[in-house]
Amino acid sequence: MEKCRLLLFLAAISSILRLIYACSGDTDPIYKACVGHCKETGCVGEKCLQHCNFSSGENPIDGPWYLQEPLYLRWKQWDCLSDCQYHCMLTREEERQKLGLKPIKYHGKWPFRRVYGIQEPVSVAFSALNLAIQFHGWVSFFILVNYKLPFSPNKKPYYEYTGLWHIYAILSMNAWIWSAVSHSRDVEFSEKLDHSSAAALIGYSLLLAILRVFNVRDEASRVMIAAPVVAFVTTHILHLNFYQLDHGLNIKVCVAMTMLQFILWAVWAGFTRHPSRWKLCLVVAGGILSTLLKIYDFPPYMGYVDADALWHAFSLPLTYLWWSFVRDDSEFGTTTLIEKAK
Repeated sequence: MEKCRLLLFLAAISSILRLIYACSGDTDPIYKACVGHCKETGCVGEKCLQHCNFSSGENPIDGPWYLQEPLYLRWKQWDCLSDCQYHCMLTREEERQKLGLKPIKYHGKWPFRRVYGIQEPVSVAFSALNLAIQFHGWVSFFILVNYKLPFSPNKKPYYEYTGLWHIYAILSMNAWIWSAVSHSRDVEFSEKLDHSSAAALIGYSLLLAILRVFNVRDEASRVMIAAPVVAFVTTHILHLNFYQLDHGLNIKVCVAMTMLQFILWAVWAGFTRHPSRWKLCLVVAGGILSTLLKIYDFPPYMGYVDADALWHAFSLPLTYLWWSFVRDDSEFGTTTLIEKAK
């Protein structure tokens, strides 16, 4: 009797796992047959693919100049297999839509529609805009502390977190650059750099939040606080790059570090008399709401706008407001130190 129950339990688990696994579009027999036929013939329906039209199997880049692709497509590294998968995915999704079925993921990705070879055009556009706003915020902060605010007697800015914000700006711009590249074409190289850059930025943002909230000014104390944070983030990045590129794990780690720094900023804003604490409260509230978009995943609307694209869009006003708070904080810190010096 015990053996029968065990067998029934294992059979039930196996059935559930098969159902879950079957939710992936790349296991769909029709899709798999389409990809196999495309690799043999180079065509999906009436559409024949350029990458598959070479009997030698070589990339068009190696062919005559008049058969080569434009540069904006050539660097994407689309090959016969990836093109077959893409067009079979679109064909299959059109069939599923006619049957009233919802979109599903293929090879772990939602069915996005390319634009000029760009895999997720909306996310790429918003990543570029975020990069521009980060650069604008950093430049305005740089001009403020170096040319508008007074210097201390040792010819350095009074604001003691100036260098930390410069590092933050560099890490932010680096993260948005690789975000744009990864959403443009998510090969393993670009995906690793995107995840690593995001983890480095969020880890450093957590460290910066700790130093600013607790007003840590002593260099030795900063090093002691930074050591465990840097060690944890570095270990996580090494795990992603050299052990397993686990997207789910990276999301969990980044969300945990993000929420921790939001808690720090929110508590500090509740107790401080900073004149711009309302800006900080708006950034924290908006950041929490936008983080939910990272957790709640849904298929792209019309094949272009998904939760990640909306998160990128939501980051635009928050980034502008964040740098506004940083500028106000530098003015507030400078004024406070000058008054104490008197």
